[in-house]
Amino acid sequence: MFHFTLTSLYHFSAQQEGNECIKANVKSCGECIQVGAKCGWCTDPEFLKQGEATSTRCDELESLRKRGCGAAKVENPRGSQRVLKNTPVTNRNKGADKLKPEDITQIQPQKLTLSLRSGEPQSFNLKFKRAEDYPIDLYYLMDLSFSMKDDLENVKNLGTQLMLEMAKITSDFRIGFGSFVEKTVMPYISTTPAKLLNPCTGDQNCTSPFSYKNVLKLTSNGRKFNTLVGQQQISGNLDSPEGGFDAIMQVAVCGDDIGWRNVTRLLVFSTDAGFHFAGDGKLGGIVLPNDGKCHLENNMYTMSHYYDYPSIAHLVQKLSDNNIQTIFAVTEEFQPVYKELKNLIPKSAVGTLSANSSNVINLIIDAYNSLSSEVILENSKLPDGVTITYQSRCKNGVIGEGEMGRKCSNISIGDEVSFTISITTKQCPKMGKSETIKIKPLGFTEEVEIALNFICECDCHKDGIKNSEICHNGNGTFECGACRCNDGRIGRQCECSTNEVTSEDLDKNCRKDNGTDICSNNGDCVCGTCECKKRENPEERYSGKFCECDNFNCDRSNNKLCGGHGRCECRVCICDTNWTGSACDCSLGTTTCLASNKQICNGRGTCECGTCKCTDPKFQGPTCEICPTCPGVCTEHKECVQCRAFGTGEKKDTCERDCSYFNLIMVKHRNELPQPGQAFPLMHCKERDADDCWFYYTYAVNNNTEKEVHVVEKPDCPEGPDIIPIVAGVVAGIVLIGLALLLIWKLLMIIHDRREFAKFEKEKMNAKWDTGENPIYKSAVTTVVNPKYEGK
Repeated sequence: MFHFTLTSLYHFSAQQEGNECIKANVKSCGECIQVGAKCGWCTDPEFLKQGEATSTRCDELESLRKRGCGAAKVENPRGSQRVLKNTPVTNRNKGADKLKPEDITQIQPQKLTLSLRSGEPQSFNLKFKRAEDYPIDLYYLMDLSFSMKDDLENVKNLGTQLMLEMAKITSDFRIGFGSFVEKTVMPYISTTPAKLLNPCTGDQNCTSPFSYKNVLKLTSNGRKFNTLVGQQQISGNLDSPEGGFDAIMQVAVCGDDIGWRNVTRLLVFSTDAGFHFAGDGKLGGIVLPNDGKCHLENNMYTMSHYYDYPSIAHLVQKLSDNNIQTIFAVTEEFQPVYKELKNLIPKSAVGTLSANSSNVINLIIDAYNSLSSEVILENSKLPDGVTITYQSRCKNGVIGEGEMGRKCSNISIGDEVSFTISITTKQCPKMGKSETIKIKPLGFTEEVEIALNFICECDCHKDGIKNSEICHNGNGTFECGACRCNDGRIGRQCECSTNEVTSEDLDKNCRKDNGTDICSNNGDCVCGTCECKKRENPEERYSGKFCECDNFNCDRSNNKLCGGHGRCECRVCICDTNWTGSACDCSLGTTTCLASNKQICNGRGTCECGTCKCTDPKFQGPTCEICPTCPGVCTEHKECVQCRAFGTGEKKDTCERDCSYFNLIMVKHRNELPQPGQAFPLMHCKERDADDCWFYYTYAVNNNTEKEVHVVEKPDCPEGPDIIPIVAGVVAGIVLIGLALLLIWKLLMIIHDRREFAKFEKEKMNAKWDTGENPIYKSAVTTVVNPKYEGK
């Protein structure tokens, strides 16, 4: 019968749990080290025993050591890290020499390389510090629909006023302006061309609707901002939601047109209405999704009629990619809507805009302080199998874990916080290709670049000999002490082709004799050679030509294999020195058999397995020193018992010196003394002292060869008559007499009562009663007859 398939060659029960190195059934050192950080590979060519598969070389490090693989023969590469750029964070005060934005550092380190081994985390610390006087770019994006007419008047002077306020925060501030209304195809599908030219009602003069216009590129000239904003005209549309998402997308992706620098980027979005988002473009026949690219010509968004509004997720991605922090300045009516939007857009804030935007400067300052006081780390997309964890150490010693480990709040200018970042991989990418990820604080342009290299092969792999003669005439590569077979070859030496395994003749080589199972049912027959199954416990192994041996089915003693004093080889205990027996539970040493006279078993027995076998039947005990029937045993210990228990006797002055050879235990009554039937011999003693008092005790040597003496704490002494028992007897006699008299009186009373009751019953029977009527009795009933009644 054919017992081998490719899928079951290195089969190990999926139900078993434990050593992941063994369970993996790997074929090479490279595969072994990818299983987990605990796994090592033994490169010693002589390591495997007969019947053990190549995968047995992969095991936990301690297990390999116990199995005889020296440390120099174990492949166990570890991960590492190297910092490539580590510029310190900038310590700079406001008013100091002005630095270019690219010369200011707020995050450290900036670039490093990690070498990752599967299951082994690599951790590093990241430092963040808010720099003093850091440059700020602010772009003001305003809704110019008709309802924002009075707001535009207040924004016209925003440039110079905001410049003055922001100068308190930074000396390098730039401001820009843009406006939006709506797609020109949306609410005007059925309107006249005149309506498109002037969407306002009555005699109001408005500009034509537009999707987005970049009015002013970022500039440090506040007056220019005022001038250009003052030239803007209100427009209009017919529905409430506006096309602000189109404008935000263009502001985010058109960096050159807007003039964004690599500094803090703020986008103030001012409106008194809601917003259209992805899908709403279908109302105007627009079905193409927003492409997220810049489409500005002459500072106007030209593709509003072609692309749909962007989705919220699309906006989040682009704002994050371009490090833009958004401030939604909206009227109170739309606060709930934009607060929900804020929860979806990291590093954004919402402020309540007054009806005419008169509070816009305070709103911007407050929102900026709120955004800049929080740092949140984010990472780029991770390669498959790679995970990342964060731990934050914020102000006042506050430590964050999990998602809270990504952020620190309430950070003031000049404050420094740190993060511990751990990166782990569970697998190697295809071809061991390196990957690069980036970590940055949201809303900031600075980032940490991390190159990930993966340890997918052992160092010994480089010294492999291809087509080695060791591997059956060149059918494999000999590397790391074992053969890595070519495709289509199997076996420890790649000696078989997968096409030859079907031969039943090969199975005969895997049977000890015709009446036994293939590989003793403890392994698989591979190319006519048994490869033994592996056990969940790495200490337990099958071995032998036919997997007939194991190291875990030997005799046990005290629930320990080979009594804990030997090793199990092919189901037979090989005992350590000075131990013998089938379970190595018989000690050849005689120390435990030495009596107090330094003789083995007191000269009255033999020492067998560390225990005395007394040959003299009169003697007992662990060292054959106790003789219950021998005279003088009690007398021998009498004086010491007397002095230690009662402080009397001939040895009371030398008691501590002569009588400390036994443990004294006092008991209250004789029935509390140990009784025969103990696990060790026992002697009961009764001795008389000088006062003619008897004292009782027992003498024994316990299983630990300690002498124990139990003594009744009160001797039994002769005494004169005791008045108390006499009085007690008299009182008892009186009580008994009283009880007898009481019983006699009670009996007499019962007899008397019964006689009186019988007399009463007799008189009652003899009485005769008169039943005549009382002559003076008058009935209370009067009968009257109706004279008209005729009986009908």
